[in-house]
Amino acid sequence: MGVYIAMIGAALAALLAGCGSAIGVGIAGQAAAGVTSEDPNKFGKVLLLQLLPGTQGIYGLIIAFMVFLQTGVLSGNMPTDWTAMHGWGMVAVCAPMAIVGLVSGIYQGKCASAAIAMVAKRPEASGKGLLMTVMVETYALLALLISFLGVMFLK
Repeated sequence: MGVYIAMIGAALAALLAGCGSAIGVGIAGQAAAGVTSEDPNKFGKVLLLQLLPGTQGIYGLIIAFMVFLQTGVLSGNMPTDWTAMHGWGMVAVCAPMAIVGLVSGIYQGKCASAAIAMVAKRPEASGKGLLMTVMVETYALLALLISFLGVMFLK
């Protein structure tokens, strides 16, 4: 029973972080398409900014795979002694990546969109825009770390 509840945590980490990334990449992509339509030479600079919000989905997927490994789902050796409390514990340690991945992906997309607008007017400022966008990434990385450590040490 507990392993099946743990799968809820894995699904939430992958789904919510993936949704945040999809929304964020979409927001940034709209801005990037507008800039690129005006000046195709800026494609390389805006592409990197558009891709950044996509990392949260990758982080969520990493946590989901870690849950699969810890619960033996991938190897077919699922523990029979996992209680519902074990499963809910796994849901709890997946929650930081799920929630922060969703929120930071969206806000990183908004930040990237603003940075893309900055690149449209001042291409030499792309590094500054990149740095501003990466600052949002810090919180996604912290959530990844917390969820990763939780999954690794929850037995």
